[in-house]
Amino acid sequence: MDKVTRLASENGIVIFSKSSCCMCYAVKILFSELRVSPTVHEIDQDPECREMEKALMGLGCNASVPAVFIGGTLVGSTNEVMSLHLKGSLIPLLKPYEDLS
Repeated sequence: MDKVTRLASENGIVIFSKSSCCMCYAVKILFSELRVSPTVHEIDQDPECREMEKALMGLGCNASVPAVFIGGTLVGSTNEVMSLHLKGSLIPLLKPYEDLS
């Protein structure tokens, strides 16, 4: 769990993902369209993949990926991110991390 919390707190927006996950892809595209550049950790490329999945589940993720952290705080998976977006609450969370280039 230490690795997950450390990685989640190192950057403003962090997505724990798997390279073959379509829901992960959808969240990454949404963030791209919202002009933010999250740090993406493809856990299936990490030798500690199983431990990271367990840690993410232990933090409260319903599914281990995608797991989205904003400002070091777990936001959740696709459902939580999309719910925030539909309520108009996601963009204010992302505003400090907006890519202005």
